[in-house]
Amino acid sequence: MSGFSVPRALNTFRATLALGALLVGALAQAQTGPVHLLVGFPPGGGTDAIARILADKLKDPLGRSVVVDNKAGAGGQIAAQALKAAAPDGNTFFLSHDHTISILPQVVKNPGFDPAKDFVPVAGFATFVNALALSGGTPAKSVNEYVAWVKSQGGGRGTVGVPAPASTPEFLVKVIGQKYALDLQSAPYRGSAPMMGDMLGNQIAAGVGSVPDFIENHKAGKIRVVAVLGAHRQAALPQVPTFAELGLAGFEDMPYYGIFAPAGTPKAVLDRFADALAKVVAQPEVKDRLTAMGLTVGFMAPAQLASREQAYTQVWAKLIKASGFQAQ
Repeated sequence: MSGFSVPRALNTFRATLALGALLVGALAQAQTGPVHLLVGFPPGGGTDAIARILADKLKDPLGRSVVVDNKAGAGGQIAAQALKAAAPDGNTFFLSHDHTISILPQVVKNPGFDPAKDFVPVAGFATFVNALALSGGTPAKSVNEYVAWVKSQGGGRGTVGVPAPASTPEFLVKVIGQKYALDLQSAPYRGSAPMMGDMLGNQIAAGVGSVPDFIENHKAGKIRVVAVLGAHRQAALPQVPTFAELGLAGFEDMPYYGIFAPAGTPKAVLDRFADALAKVVAQPEVKDRLTAMGLTVGFMAPAQLASREQAYTQVWAKLIKASGFQAQ
């Protein structure tokens, strides 16, 4: 005999159902407080502004308040480590762009996290491009004028601010210098907000960062965005040429913004957040605000975000190798 009995099977089935109910109940109880949306950069920058727009709107479809939790430093590395350490209970998510997820693990020997193992993509919501901007005290009004001005000031030597070390903007500074035969040195900051502070104070003549970092002060006439990357001009900056138009091709692949959760977070929780995000970015008010900041808004399901992350990682693996950069 196999030892099978209907009463015993029924008891086992009931116990399984009871355990499942307990787990669901425990998860629901754990999700009564606010959702923490980690951001790897300080308040005042483009990523922080984007996070606050989404957090304000996510509370309705989620039925919970969403708190932006700035853990600034090391190009988002501190926030990424915090996500890895967080319980996979649906209380903690990470809003990040390409740098922390796709690039930083390739340029830092021990970042303290592995996106492929420690994180799970929830959903993406936008792409964007990086740009070269000039401070108000810099007389140049175009890339060519900037090149001529740098050559006239210090024999072709200049300093350009970037929001984080070993970031896409830092590599772009090197490429721009090579393209125009300039000795450009990058000055890494702890996020775009402090970099912008120095640009507004004319402490630094130029900066490379994302369009969302620059757009507000550009429209206010306090700085000048003189070129953007990407295959096309940006809707928010129709008068600004692309670097491809100026002869610097090879950077048409657009960075992304996405939401990530700790590995092991239940699929039901991920689906609920992704559904809420899809509803939020579809709202005309939200889409208009993000578009005005220089984003190309478009919802990406988890598989789409994962695919974009992998493709962007591979693109930059080749660029980093070609540059001769050694992980630090």
